[in-house]
Amino acid sequence: MTRKEVRRRLAMTWWRQVGFTLVPLLVMGYLFGDGEPVLPVLQMPLFIGALVSLFFSLPMFSAYKRALVATEAALGRAEEPGAWQELTRRRDRGFLAAGLPAWIAALAVLVGLNTVALFLLAMSSLVLLYLYRIPRQLG
Repeated sequence: MTRKEVRRRLAMTWWRQVGFTLVPLLVMGYLFGDGEPVLPVLQMPLFIGALVSLFFSLPMFSAYKRALVATEAALGRAEEPGAWQELTRRRDRGFLAAGLPAWIAALAVLVGLNTVALFLLAMSSLVLLYLYRIPRQLG
């Protein structure tokens, strides 16, 4: 696989992950947004839990950054395919951590979390996902 094909595949994976991250929140908001909250007492704990989940992405992003540097160093050498695979593996793990705030927000719809808080959690996941885009300099 050429470098351009790998970059294209990684770009498509990124867009797919954006969908996997935001669609559950949108669906839950559409289906249950106007309903009666199940346990309103859980609004604040779920919001705080979603904010704390932001910190799970720190070690994942550090590992991704190291894999990114290693991939850049391996460009044009025999180690390049392995470096791309490692970068993809680290990035996929980072995607899971980056999606946590939005996924917790999707659950928080059931307890009636405020729309502004849901929006902030969705945006925080989007910002984290943006950090996992492959830079143009690579390739």
